[in-house]
Amino acid sequence: MKKIITLLFTIVLLAGCSEITNNDYIFSGESESWEAEFTYNGTEIWKEKNGIKTYTNEDRHRFVLKYKGSLEELSSLQKIEYTYETISSSGKSTEEFMEPPSTLTFSSSGGSKGGAKVGEDEVILVNVKWDDLEETLKLHNNSK
Repeated sequence: MKKIITLLFTIVLLAGCSEITNNDYIFSGESESWEAEFTYNGTEIWKEKNGIKTYTNEDRHRFVLKYKGSLEELSSLQKIEYTYETISSSGKSTEEFMEPPSTLTFSSSGGSKGGAKVGEDEVILVNVKWDDLEETLKLHNNSK
């Protein structure tokens, strides 16, 4: 019984000294030929131990780019390259095709521990190059 009381006291004490913030955002936007969505899920944890405050964070994100036309329009596609850029980070992907793509959607994902977080008011810049065409998109937070 004494162990249970000690365990409960420790949990209450730790819960009282920790502050957890979840940052879950969905940014989206479109251009003439493309639409994109950037989903961001981040967790920030502030703790106090022995009078010292500590901070940790981790996040994961998923970027999805979708062509607004038909697969037939992409049948001659040989290469697509897209980049996205937040204030603190960026991503880039390149795909080359030996035969026509079988999808209109291209995606990538990632995550980090201790990295910079994405702010809810950011505008994420996206650039898409496919064959000899290019478009730019701006993604805005729809979660506010």
